[in-house]
Amino acid sequence: MHRSHRVAGALVGSAVGDALGAPFEFGPAGEFSRRFPVPARGSRTEMCGGGSLDREPGEFTDDTQMALMLAGSLVSAGGLDLADVFDRFTQWAAAGPPDIGNQTRAVLGSGLPWDEAAAAHFASSGHAAGNGSLMRTTPAAIWFSRFERAASMDAARRISALTHGDPSAGEGCAIFHELMRVALDGGDPLAAVAAALDWVPEEHRERWAFVLAEDWTPDQATELNGAVWPTLGSAVWALRNGRDFAEVLRLVVDLGGDTDTVACVAGGLAGAAYGMGGIPSRWASVVHGRVPGHGDKVWRLANLQQLAAALDGGVQQSYDPGVIPRIGPAEVLPGIWAANLDGARYSEKDFAVISLCRLGEPFEHELQRMAYVADNEHNSDLDVVLADVLDDMAALQAEGYRLLVHCHGGASRTGLVLRAWLMRTEGMTADEATAHVAARWPHLGLWNASFTAALERSR
Repeated sequence: MHRSHRVAGALVGSAVGDALGAPFEFGPAGEFSRRFPVPARGSRTEMCGGGSLDREPGEFTDDTQMALMLAGSLVSAGGLDLADVFDRFTQWAAAGPPDIGNQTRAVLGSGLPWDEAAAAHFASSGHAAGNGSLMRTTPAAIWFSRFERAASMDAARRISALTHGDPSAGEGCAIFHELMRVALDGGDPLAAVAAALDWVPEEHRERWAFVLAEDWTPDQATELNGAVWPTLGSAVWALRNGRDFAEVLRLVVDLGGDTDTVACVAGGLAGAAYGMGGIPSRWASVVHGRVPGHGDKVWRLANLQQLAAALDGGVQQSYDPGVIPRIGPAEVLPGIWAANLDGARYSEKDFAVISLCRLGEPFEHELQRMAYVADNEHNSDLDVVLADVLDDMAALQAEGYRLLVHCHGGASRTGLVLRAWLMRTEGMTADEATAHVAARWPHLGLWNASFTAALERSR
């Protein structure tokens, strides 16, 4: 898998976990599966919104808000400027975010300098091993994954100490950084646990080794999962026991308690392990939110993907496809239309749109799914993405929606999905499906051999 897919998966997966878990925060164990016993792929998905703060479906919380401030500082400063990070946090806290943690609020509202506030709070309270620094550290884990283990783990501790004076919280962030570094490089983060523990000071190692052990389960936790130990322990446990990104998230949200934060941490790890393509498009497509005190910008999927690239040393730039001649929509298969980018963008708003390319701004359509497919040979997770798209299409069509499938040119990626749909629903071979679509959609492109190979594997 190309590293860029893992980097995007880590940042988007963290935000997705946050938004998915938020409605179930402080609820009972098993509530997620009771409400959604099977995948909800139609117009109403597991991104249900609501909860104690009545969030919109897909709206992220303070976990991602703080992560975005940290990411913004790293990219703007070209590295770690602790004073700048703290200033961004205090500006956010002063704006009155509705779900700031008690400890974080106390530290950021103390009026003390960045290098004194958390230590003073810890000295007076003795309680500072919450999960509030772990929940926001995915961007820093991405940034410092390009450096050696020692530098990454040290940075994790220093960032944590801005708000969490207890070194236990910093060690949890340091371990997370190391697991993320290994995952982003294509290694197995679970196999890296033992090596990460070797870099934890001896006075903290035994407690962390307990919650990260292969036989540890969340019911063995000695604290509520608002504490740093069971949060990371539960995320690693879910990664060890889940078969894919969706199951990892289901496992942690079903634990109840601090569901948004535990799912945020697990989502970052699972996103790095399974890649952007492993995140269900019905979840990633709707994730969004603002950062109080930092303007009115609404962060959405494309913004997160661009920021992820910048954190990994790429260029953070907005994607503007410009205006292109419209192609379609045209009904190619019963109930399924095809188009290119602008043909879909300016289509009738009652379509359920399946987007297979970068968009710039989302469409005005009420229902839009954005799948992560590149028109090249680097889609190692193409089979997973294709199955996800087809399953969603089937559920939406069963609800009576007209489906509109498009990519930038309406040719290669669009043709892949149309042909795969025929193979699944009509039992056609790849050659039969190709001939059928070509006769009805003259814009079909067949230059991508990896797409044809994916069709052959799907038989």
